[in-house]
Amino acid sequence: MAATLIDGKKIAAELRGAIGARVSALQAAHNLTPGLAVVLVGEDAASQVYVRNKGIATREVGMQSFEYRLPADTSQRVLLDKVNELNDDSAVHGILVQFPVPEQISQQTVIDTISPDKDVDGLHPINAGRLASGHLTGPGAALAPCTPQGSVMLARAALGDLTGAHALVVGRSNLVGKPVAQLLLAENCTVSIAHSRTRDLAGLCRSADVLVAAVGIPEMVKGDWVKPGSCVIDVGINRVEAPEKGLDDAGRPKTKLVGDVAFDDAAQLAGHITPVPGGVGPMTIACLLQNTLTAACRQHDIDEIA
Repeated sequence: MAATLIDGKKIAAELRGAIGARVSALQAAHNLTPGLAVVLVGEDAASQVYVRNKGIATREVGMQSFEYRLPADTSQRVLLDKVNELNDDSAVHGILVQFPVPEQISQQTVIDTISPDKDVDGLHPINAGRLASGHLTGPGAALAPCTPQGSVMLARAALGDLTGAHALVVGRSNLVGKPVAQLLLAENCTVSIAHSRTRDLAGLCRSADVLVAAVGIPEMVKGDWVKPGSCVIDVGINRVEAPEKGLDDAGRPKTKLVGDVAFDDAAQLAGHITPVPGGVGPMTIACLLQNTLTAACRQHDIDEIA
């Protein structure tokens, strides 16, 4: 493998450590403990793991963790009432409703109901608008989505100054593709957005100094699509069958996690690349904690402690 691995676990651990120190300083100076509320509706196994891990990480940095688990048949009205209750709770500085939600609930309505000041997922239209307008610092600045933040941090960790780099984002979702493009523009990159229907996607990928793959298709970005020496940030996390691992107890092929990039081949050409798992994923939770700390300081008109 020619590429240098970008160690998301290590970088996320360093960020969580810095956040923990800042939380301690905030408690000492202002008697303020940031609080993060996570709401889970239903019994989705993956979502339960995510919620548990978020709670552990929140407590480890000294924040308050509030977890609410609602049954799968919860009505939209009941969920929105819970969100509004949390909007009004002064101990809660960040609110995250774990998606997906059951089909009787509108995801967008939930996003719209969360207070923009407590929207630590960065999905509320007001935060999206602030991000699109470049309002990233100072009073009223955007709370940016966590995975895009983490992706850009990893690119900076690998390359340092990103000024002038051609960054290609493969994917156009509101959760990752669009916001990561905005954040890369703020880093003075020249940014292109592509997707699964882009003509000559392979050729466009080969022009990118920074390639962010967030299309949600297992290993769609082939190794020979990668520009030699480039930085590849693989946001994808897909579970696929792995016949080489044998069968599980039920006689079905075991599975493995892969990204949106064909890692083994891409690593032969890239200069830096994130693994899956262990790349972008750990940064998402760390950036969630960062957003919660930022939200707490803003809600109490406190300058963030460096």
